[in-house]
Amino acid sequence: MTERIDLASGAAGAERQRLLPDALRLGPVRLRVSDLRRSLDYYTQVLGLEARDVTATTATLHAHGDEAPLVVLDARAETSPVRMQSRLGLYHFAILLPDRAALGRFLEHVVTTGVHVGASNHLVSEALYLRDPDGLGIEVYADRPRSEWRYAAGQLEMASDPLDMASVVAAAGGEKWSGMPRGTVMGHVHLHVGDLAEAARFYHDAIGLDRVVWTYPGALFLSAGGYHHHLGVNTWAGPNAPRSGERDARLLEWRMIFPSADDAKAAADRLMAAGRDVTASGDDWIVADPWGTQLRLAAS
Repeated sequence: MTERIDLASGAAGAERQRLLPDALRLGPVRLRVSDLRRSLDYYTQVLGLEARDVTATTATLHAHGDEAPLVVLDARAETSPVRMQSRLGLYHFAILLPDRAALGRFLEHVVTTGVHVGASNHLVSEALYLRDPDGLGIEVYADRPRSEWRYAAGQLEMASDPLDMASVVAAAGGEKWSGMPRGTVMGHVHLHVGDLAEAARFYHDAIGLDRVVWTYPGALFLSAGGYHHHLGVNTWAGPNAPRSGERDARLLEWRMIFPSADDAKAAADRLMAAGRDVTASGDDWIVADPWGTQLRLAAS
């Protein structure tokens, strides 16, 4: 059932299906990379993540002091790096910091590493953009307070305005970066897709994510619980972009974490009712979107 929400409350856009629980969150992303040691150097030294459970081909990456991983690396020697916007699949995964001060510390740190960093003010958040050694996109961001989010014509207002980098650094209060802090989470995932209407049928109609922004050029943003987005999809790779291949560095899987196994099963049931192939994996459910990107529906 679609429910109309009071926009003045700032709680959500004009309409919400409420098919997914407000407490939905995202789990770790699993990435195929070409060189584990090179990736570990990048993710620990540039991003400041802590590596654990390192084997010859895999590792988990955590915020310092947090048990749950943010990223799982899976290396395969014959894997090739990818160019920006050259494949369907991952555009970027987005690591959400606890506050603006942490973003300021990270910005000051990452500038000293010499790696290229992009920056945007999205109105609902402030974001930095990087690419790992295999060309995989990464966003590191901090949310603005929800009381500052604004709505127009039923949609959340989002933009890609210049970021006031000096103000962000000043928010750190002179404190230096000491690694990805406790409380950092996976905020959202953004994917290249072949068609926005088909993406909406899969992620909105079947899974149940609410549409939050749908007139942004070439993109659609979706979420649960009134968040600005847990998922972005776009067609910016162009009409002839191929799917990510077996030998491409790529996103192997991303994960939605539901409050209960019943919530996860309800989403899986909707997908099956829509004719999608869904596979049970223990208490989890696994499905691929129309362009082969794998999603795991899991209970917390």
